[in-house]
Amino acid sequence: MSSLHGKTLFITGASRGIGWAIALRAARDGANVVIAAKSAVPNPKLPGTIHTAATAVEQAGGKALAIQCDIREEEQVHAAVAATVERFGGIDILINNASAIWLQGIANTPMKRFDLMQQVNARGSFLCTQACLPYLLKADNPHVLTLAPPPTLDPKWWGPHTAYTLAKMGMSLVTLGLAADPATKGVAINALWPRTIIATDALNMIPGVEIPRCRTPEIMADAAHAVLVRKAAGFSGLFLIDEEVLREAGTTDFSTYAVDPTQSLLPDLYVDP
Repeated sequence: MSSLHGKTLFITGASRGIGWAIALRAARDGANVVIAAKSAVPNPKLPGTIHTAATAVEQAGGKALAIQCDIREEEQVHAAVAATVERFGGIDILINNASAIWLQGIANTPMKRFDLMQQVNARGSFLCTQACLPYLLKADNPHVLTLAPPPTLDPKWWGPHTAYTLAKMGMSLVTLGLAADPATKGVAINALWPRTIIATDALNMIPGVEIPRCRTPEIMADAAHAVLVRKAAGFSGLFLIDEEVLREAGTTDFSTYAVDPTQSLLPDLYVDP
């Protein structure tokens, strides 16, 4: 299989950034794409809503369903899944993209930020997988792909921002556990993480990141596509890096993904240079 044509993707946090890029890549194949995110009205700091994303999906050749959904709320997630099944008849792929970030140490981390990250990142990924699982098990080639890094206990990643690392590693450990759960047999459950920092609108809210030294979200979209067209059977519990996935798929020139090809790239968190 080399196309996602006719497949139904449920993508959390897909109103902008990497989730949006994955949605557009699937749309070019003619996929059905569910944009499940909180952003129903424009935000002056973060452009993009579920409605603008859905329009872009339709324009790219896919079918779209925009659903306002806070993945912290169990009832909203189950309602979104039900609406997806009613519209498209099932779910083939879940992308756990939604994630909250706060890159500060203990002294500068309000507990409301701590709680938000734990609720969205690990708990949200678990909840969405649980809600989608009955339909994934009926799909021909089901995948769950979570945007999470390879697990690590290296203190250099924990000390500067313990709360965020705990939340992100929570997504990784959820991936590890669900891939080994007998109830998910037949579903490919994997994680994908970028080799370099990805230039998204959210970076504008994080001081000190040099955008020209980043890659565009399209590299993650292409890597996700390469993962999702693979046969699900026997392909689970892996922590994949975008560049490695694309190299295996035959990509040799990565300059097109660079914001500025003349600049050296910044490695992402949890990835050693």
